[in-house]
Amino acid sequence: MQQTLRALADPSRREILNMLKKGRMSAGEIAERFSVSGAAVSRHLSVLKEADLITDQREGKFIYYDLNASVLEEIMLWISELRGGDGHAETK
Repeated sequence: MQQTLRALADPSRREILNMLKKGRMSAGEIAERFSVSGAAVSRHLSVLKEADLITDQREGKFIYYDLNASVLEEIMLWISELRGGDGHAETK
């Protein structure tokens, strides 16, 4: 969980997740949408993969990335439980 939250803390990684919700993309397609180096995007992808938020699949010389929705669903459930399950924070 800690690795997942750390991965989600970065706005660039959240943007990558938003891009992948539309479907799988190659590393090059992802990198061309950012104004940082390819190495920086590669590091973001590695952090997301280590947190199990994305999966990758090599096809020839390309690597394609997909969103791993099951981990995001677990995080959403956890946050929902923190909020009391009904969308409102509990007070004590």
